[in-house]
Amino acid sequence: MSDSDEALLDRPIWSALTTSQKHLAEGGPRALRYPVDMTPFADMVDMSEASFVALGDLMSGSQVAVLFTPEPVEIPAGFKVLLAEPGEQMIGSPADASLRDAEIVRLGAADVPAMMALTELTKPGPFAARTHELGTFLGIRARGGLVAMAGERMKPGNFTEMTAVCVHPDHRGRGYAQALLAAIARQIEARGEIPFLHVFSSNTSAIALYQRQGMRTRRRLQVTVLMKQG
Repeated sequence: MSDSDEALLDRPIWSALTTSQKHLAEGGPRALRYPVDMTPFADMVDMSEASFVALGDLMSGSQVAVLFTPEPVEIPAGFKVLLAEPGEQMIGSPADASLRDAEIVRLGAADVPAMMALTELTKPGPFAARTHELGTFLGIRARGGLVAMAGERMKPGNFTEMTAVCVHPDHRGRGYAQALLAAIARQIEARGEIPFLHVFSSNTSAIALYQRQGMRTRRRLQVTVLMKQG
């Protein structure tokens, strides 16, 4: 893996929508976004006024756009910032983790209501009705309900992002997150791709977990959530 390959991760959303997931891209040469029922992620070719105009043209009503950028974003008039926080981009192969009392299963369209309920409870990041179509999602059930899951989201070049790593509060401390993260990573690596993930810098417990599993922080990115005003 060369430094030039890793440079795709500096603007992971733009890179994904112009490489492996370009078939999903909505927009034009100045601004791109995923379908809103998959994820609110978007990015621009640069931070010029013309690019922000193009981004605004992709948004309607109360829709938001989530940007992952190397530097803080200066928002022009016509937009409102809902969130601006730093996040850590971590890369590497999480160590295998075994489970004694649970089975990892593949999730699909029939599981979407349970997946959305779990993500609404645990808040791992945006999850919509078609997010599961971005890649493989795995889960763990207990007493008939979904209690843990993890999956794939952005795919910039030869990299695949692991996402929606979450465990129901009543089922934490059993190694579910570690096992699911490892299982997703093995699937990514079996395709010859490289796993990475994003986590808010304030989530020190999750960062410590990923570090214990052998991942490293590649760089800090800025997460900006914005919507149009007026």
